[in-house]
Amino acid sequence: MLRYLVAQSGDEIFRRRALLKTIQRSGRLAFTLVEHAFDHAFGPRINPFYHLGALSFFFFWVVTASGIYLFIFFETSIEGAYRSVEYLTHEQWYLGSVARSLHRYASDAMVIVVLLHLAREFVLDRYRGVRWYAWITGVLLLWFLYASGIGGYWLVWDRLAQYIAVVTAEWFDWLPIFGEPMARNFLNNAAVSDRFFSLLSFLHIGIPLFLLLGMWIHILRISVAKTNPPRAIMIGTLLALTVLSALYPALSQGPADLDTVVSVVRPDWFYLALYPLIDVWSPGVAWGIAGGGTLLLMILPWLPRRREAAAAVVSLPNCNGCGRCFADCPYSAVIMLPRTDGLPYDSQASVNPDLCTACGICVGACPTATPFRRKTELIAGIDMPLLAIRTIREKTLTATTKLEGQDRVLVYGCQPGIDLTGLAQKGVGVLTLPCVAALTPSFIDFVITRHHADGVMLVGCAAGDCYHRLGVDWTEQRLAGQRDPYLRGRVPRERIATAWVAPSGAKRLTQALDAFRSRLRDMGPYQKGGSLPPPSASPSSNHGEVSDAAYRLG
Repeated sequence: MLRYLVAQSGDEIFRRRALLKTIQRSGRLAFTLVEHAFDHAFGPRINPFYHLGALSFFFFWVVTASGIYLFIFFETSIEGAYRSVEYLTHEQWYLGSVARSLHRYASDAMVIVVLLHLAREFVLDRYRGVRWYAWITGVLLLWFLYASGIGGYWLVWDRLAQYIAVVTAEWFDWLPIFGEPMARNFLNNAAVSDRFFSLLSFLHIGIPLFLLLGMWIHILRISVAKTNPPRAIMIGTLLALTVLSALYPALSQGPADLDTVVSVVRPDWFYLALYPLIDVWSPGVAWGIAGGGTLLLMILPWLPRRREAAAAVVSLPNCNGCGRCFADCPYSAVIMLPRTDGLPYDSQASVNPDLCTACGICVGACPTATPFRRKTELIAGIDMPLLAIRTIREKTLTATTKLEGQDRVLVYGCQPGIDLTGLAQKGVGVLTLPCVAALTPSFIDFVITRHHADGVMLVGCAAGDCYHRLGVDWTEQRLAGQRDPYLRGRVPRERIATAWVAPSGAKRLTQALDAFRSRLRDMGPYQKGGSLPPPSASPSSNHGEVSDAAYRLG
């Protein structure tokens, strides 16, 4: 009987995982098609789908700035609320109307990008394991976001605001937490006083402040969090919203009158989609949808629980406390502590396994993770247990041994990105890493200057959409000499190619590889001393000395 129950439980888990993967696969396909079109239209660097989280911050500030202007002219009274909004809309059409509409459309845009961000993180499987914190805090922020927007509609005090006030009161009255029904406060015009609008104004300012605090908590565990999208996206988006505000201004729907019943309204479907359901079904069903949906999203990271790869480990005899792993970790999983082993260094690295995603970026930042080491055992100051630096060296040598011709290329790619199996052929070797930034630049030096291959190609996620957030950025900066450990000047840059491609970019990747091999054939074999001059942007002298020392270990 016990075996039967265990088998049934195993089958249920398997079915759950299969269903989850099917949903995610379908979602990834949909996002890929849309993102591919945006890549062609705008380019990967300013594809808005790669900056959804940052766009939510941007729209928040647009809403805040426009809201401050509107509040200057807003009157917190029954008669003055509607009158002041109408003054802004019609009398001050040249600025007040635009500000009101911008406030409305930016709020709607924030809902859109937040929901897209939530869906995209789900289909890309970036919400489980150690990423549960950002997911849970993000789900909770949805309540503050909707409360902020719905409260704003109340302040207009038109027919739509009246409808929202009455239905909201009936919705909350379903909960057995109030002594008297809230709906009694909206029976007629005499039931509402000016103090009510003072309270609404206070809430409409206070709730967004809590939303902003929650947004800060949401990114608390993320290093170098991007809260500003690229300037081109900000300018383009703001211009589009301004034009929309001028052409289709937000309008009121007639003054509220609690002595009559609202029969027809034009709701904002981004914020008020649940309200018609309260009318058609019941407040209880609406609470079930809202509460049940929130609960489902909250437990989703554990349905089923994701098994993370083994976290990075620190080897104190090989760690000099330089802090590069600490600076480069995208998830704040590495911290620096006072030295404990007596070696003459001020600090040592330490890894929090509850935050580590096993991306290996910290290994790529370590100056001791170099394949040139011969006299001592190849153990890095920080390393990945399942793919140690010595294993990467062995795999590199194995892959390059089989290469033939004068256009031999070793491709280093990232596992979460595009499938690279189709690239492997007679003159091309492929080695997959957790992230392309897990590779130190010294490996490129090793492969080219030791004649293991004629060129190296680095393949990663689309620019601006790195699965591990910062892998592409750190790799580019290391190659450009802007970040330690940087690529030495003796390595000819023309023998290095990078390809940051989305999963749909297989054709473009193949074309880039063919073009790169063609250039290598034209250049001929690598000759020592034929490199380009070192990059003009170089790190500090102290870091440079450490990097050179790492190369000299062998």
